[in-house]
Formats: sequence, structure tokens, C-alpha cells
Amino acid sequence: MTALTNVTICRTCGVETSTPPPEVCPICSDERQWLPASGQDWTTREELESEHHGVSIVEREPGLFALRVEPKLGIGQPCYLAQTEHGNLLFDVPPYIDEDVIAAVSDLGGVQAIAASHPHMFGLQLEWSAAFENAPIFVCRADAHWVQREGPNIWRYYHVAEPVPGVRLVRTGGHFPGSAVALWTGQDGLGVMLSGDSIAPVARSGWVTFMRSFPNYLPLSAGVVRRIAASVADLDFDRMYGNFGQTISAEAKEAVTTSAERYAEWVTGVHDDLT
Repeated sequence: MTALTNVTICRTCGVETSTPPPEVCPICSDERQWLPASGQDWTTREELESEHHGVSIVEREPGLFALRVEPKLGIGQPCYLAQTEHGNLLFDVPPYIDEDVIAAVSDLGGVQAIAASHPHMFGLQLEWSAAFENAPIFVCRADAHWVQREGPNIWRYYHVAEPVPGVRLVRTGGHFPGSAVALWTGQDGLGVMLSGDSIAPVARSGWVTFMRSFPNYLPLSAGVVRRIAASVADLDFDRMYGNFGQTISAEAKEAVTTSAERYAEWVTGVHDDLT
């Protein structure tokens, strides 16, 4: 087993960075994210281990597991391990790793490929790769400049990639130019979209939204939202998992179509008479 590195991590976004780290995390200083009032706070993997962080694993449906760091670290997103007969994809990357979670994930078949929906979800992608026989890390070329720690296992793709046979990455853009979703087939044979922040399920059942910045409430234009919806219009999916635990349990494709049009109407003033 590869020895774990005492990598430097931003506490606010949970993304690994170079050594020595920059003065301020570029991902958090961007308008889509934020820096705490107290200023930049770097930590290390070993420091987090001493604070008793760990990674919980919960089965969301047969063959799909949510991984979340506890106590909360960074953005707090669940990440997903999608099992297939050809190998497992880790989609969105936990901002922490230790020997216990490596053993638990190994019992589930390990990790054969890694991908993030967008840069906020890069997490400890090089560390997870090293822990699982240098599993390739798929990064959309449009967002490659956001990678904070380079390594030989990073594979850059343009619009579509197949990290393991039968699982597709599709670039949607929007939240980031390289924002992407993963398409996986559930054990019932139906398509499942792991959408990250690219297309986000919300509290109301059967609705999704689209944003440039979620914490800072920056919207996208009607044209971009319609483009995102069009980018997945030819995909076959029935369920959706977002990166804050929200789900759409059926008719997710219809939810994207109707929600995109609703969003576009509101931001173009179609319903201004209601305000």
C-alpha cells in the first residue's frame, strides 16, 4: 500500500494544494467560493487525522455509495463510488483520506478511475489515486488550470470521456466551463446521473437549478441554462444525485428540461408581472 502524504489542504474548500501553499487558495478567492472572515486557513492530512476526521460510507442504492468526511470538512459534499463489473468510479473526491477508508473502499472493489464534477470537488484527488494503484484522474481541459497540485496520473479530456467501460463523463459547462456530470447504469438497468453542481436537485421534488455561484447566489443566463439542458438532452437517465445529498428518484430527465425552461423564463423577465 502506498504511504499517505502529509499533503496541504485548504480547510474552506477541502482541495489539496502545492507545497509550499500559496498565500491564498485560488479556488476560494474566486467569486464562486469564499474566504472566511478570519482569513486563509491551511491544514494538513496528518493534522486532520489528529482531529479524528474520518470518512463515512453509506449505500444510496445498490452499487452506489456516498462518501462524506466527518466531522464536516471543506464544502461538506458527499462523493460517490459507483460500482461496475469493469471497475469503480470515484466521482467527486473526499477532502480527506486515511487507512481506514482505504480499507473500506478496497472491500467495495477499490477505485479504478477518479473524476470531479468541477474544481470545488477536486479534494485529495492525487492522494486517492496513489492509494489505489495510481488510478487515472479525469479532469476536463476547460478547468485544468484550476488544478492546484499536479501529478502524472491526471488525464485531461475535452467534452466526453469514459473513465471505466460503461460510465460516461459529459461536459455541461455553466457553473465552471468544464463542469461535468457522470452517467452510470443502476442495477435495475436505468440510467443514473451524478450531477455534482452542474445540475443541482433542490428541495422541491422534481426540480433542479443552475448557478454560477451557490454560496454567493450568482445566477447563470437563460442562454447558458438552455445550453446545459441541451447538453444532456440525448442522455438516458431516470435518477439523479446532486453533491449535497439531494436526489431525484424518478423522471430526472424531464425535471432538467422543465426546470431549465422555468429558470430561463424567470431570468428573462417573462414572469415580472408576478413580482
